[in-house]
Amino acid sequence: MARIAGVDLPKNKKIEIALTYIFGIGLSTSKKVLKETGVSPDKKVKDLTPEEVSKLQSEVDKLKVEGFLKAEIQRNIKRLMEIGCYRGLRHRSGMPVRGQRTRHNARTRKGPRGNVFRRLRQKKGE
Repeated sequence: MARIAGVDLPKNKKIEIALTYIFGIGLSTSKKVLKETGVSPDKKVKDLTPEEVSKLQSEVDKLKVEGFLKAEIQRNIKRLMEIGCYRGLRHRSGMPVRGQRTRHNARTRKGPRGNVFRRLRQKKGE
């Protein structure tokens, strides 16, 4: 099993797909990394030689992935909240940031749907 950027890659998948298990690497970046290192995209992870794994590791180290990328995203969100821009206010209140409607969707942000009749009964004392 290959371990790249602190992530254990699944051994039965093609390396092109397995690299996408690393946070910050999508399919297009995975293809670029494989092209730079000269590793065949059709090879499975279990068939990689140690030299190929070290090539991939050194190429992925040049990218911003996993912890560094997550920390940068968090810093950007914190900066938006501190300057008080619209996106920062939406982040602070837990609402959708990118213009989605909130009347019908956005349940994951607003919490589970409540039953109006049940709440009315509880107020009356039934």
